[in-house]
Amino acid sequence: MPPRIHIIRHAQGEHNATRNDTIRDAVLTQKGKGQCSTLQSAFKYHNDIDIVFSSPLRRTIQTASLSLGPTLARREVPIVLLPSLQEVSNLGCDVGLANTTDDVKQMLPTLFAKEELPFDYNKIDTSHVTEGWNSKKGYWAYERDAITKRAADLRGFLMQRPEKQLTEQIVLVTHGAFTHFLTEDWDVRDPMTGTAWLNCEHRIFDFTSDSTTADAHLRETDESRSSRGVEEREHDPHVLEELAKVSSNESQS
Repeated sequence: MPPRIHIIRHAQGEHNATRNDTIRDAVLTQKGKGQCSTLQSAFKYHNDIDIVFSSPLRRTIQTASLSLGPTLARREVPIVLLPSLQEVSNLGCDVGLANTTDDVKQMLPTLFAKEELPFDYNKIDTSHVTEGWNSKKGYWAYERDAITKRAADLRGFLMQRPEKQLTEQIVLVTHGAFTHFLTEDWDVRDPMTGTAWLNCEHRIFDFTSDSTTADAHLRETDESRSSRGVEEREHDPHVLEELAKVSSNESQS
């Protein structure tokens, strides 16, 4: 059976709190770390998750590690950094500092220097963090077509994971704007510049019945929709006027 997908937006980052999107590869605030603790307590699936994928940006690595400690304390559950899960924009907060696998490995000790994790952070698989993933050019560009393709490729990758007797359950820890491209949920003024997801929000998705590896699509489960309600929320702007101008110029070209 196709896997079930749990999607988590990162907790509050420094750029969210200050509205300063020039902060390079922003880390979590203390409030963000508290949000992770709250999610860890509320998350009912620690014993059901088979694998965790995270964006290689620092705030998502932190969110995955601090929110999913009981999950990752299970030795058989890997955590893998996937550049495909990175945020859409090319502003400083969304551009990764670590350019290669070795860079990420060197960064991890400082990222968790003040944290007590219930698992060894050396289990974090950095092998997919290949040079250029943070260039915001080509495949990784801040362009609608490039982001749409990246999201479609990721859905296909997840769809084709090896089948198990029971449905595999996967966690993706990612970013607000990118979630709209990944889930094809356009309940947002403009997914190039904002998001309707809250910090540390968790939603659950299944693949649609007609999905294939070449054309895969996600649908939020009824349980997930019910648990959060579907009322309209105030959108998190996430970016500066500069980013809105980029989107406006792109639509006029």
